[in-house]
Amino acid sequence: MRLGVMFDRDLPPEHLIPFARELDGTTVSDLWVVEDLGWTGGISSAATALAVTSRLRVGLGIAPAPLRNPALLAMEFGNLARLHPGRLAAGIGHGLQSWMRQVGAAVPSPLALLEETITGVRAMLHGEKVVLDGKAVRLDGVALVHPPAEPPPVLAGVLNPKSLALSGRVADGTIIPEGFSPSRVPWVRSQIAAAGPHELVAFTHLYVGDDAEEVARPIVAEYTEFLRVPASEVALAIGDVGHAVAHVRALWAAGVDTVVVRPIGSSPLSHVHAILAQL
Repeated sequence: MRLGVMFDRDLPPEHLIPFARELDGTTVSDLWVVEDLGWTGGISSAATALAVTSRLRVGLGIAPAPLRNPALLAMEFGNLARLHPGRLAAGIGHGLQSWMRQVGAAVPSPLALLEETITGVRAMLHGEKVVLDGKAVRLDGVALVHPPAEPPPVLAGVLNPKSLALSGRVADGTIIPEGFSPSRVPWVRSQIAAAGPHELVAFTHLYVGDDAEEVARPIVAEYTEFLRVPASEVALAIGDVGHAVAHVRALWAAGVDTVVVRPIGSSPLSHVHAILAQL
């Protein structure tokens, strides 16, 4: 069981370095950075976090396949994996379709693109010369000159059944978004149905304080729409510290390997320290 912490996209980018350094001195296992349209670049954030820490695994959650050529992704991931062996987790996803349309990157078959991207990237990271003439990806004998001795795990950031099944076929792990209740985790595992070891990562909002109900209200509204579930099924580590800790433990117990808390508010790491004291 692993505990990670997300650097929230709304935090100023220059806060990443002190944030990462402080986490490096705690018992958390991971620091996750994000790549959402208009916020910050995920690979540059991951490179920065890796460079200023010595222990943490840094996860990228997630690079949108429509915006990233698979050869370039493999080059970037391979470079980081050689510079920081064993400390990178590389997430790739469909990208939010409204954002992809906004930048002219929407594709006819997001499933084909994601599967072929992950397949190609993983093969290149494992030192293979890749020939792939797919529905969405074409690679004609592409290989890394400096493949990493320890290829990083490539995880799929996905949500729906067909995408979860895709992840089980071709990825090393799956990332599920904020809001998933522990009761839905067995269903997620059943959809992935991976043949071998497969890391399941779950993101969850974190906030500890007397005003938790007020803080949670807009988040619940957002994720009710995003997950297409009733508000009562949106689960958050928001409330008193006991509730937050219980939610993290419930996700682990349900079958999540790595719980990544997303602390929000003006003092995000205070919420992390609060739950660490009880975990």
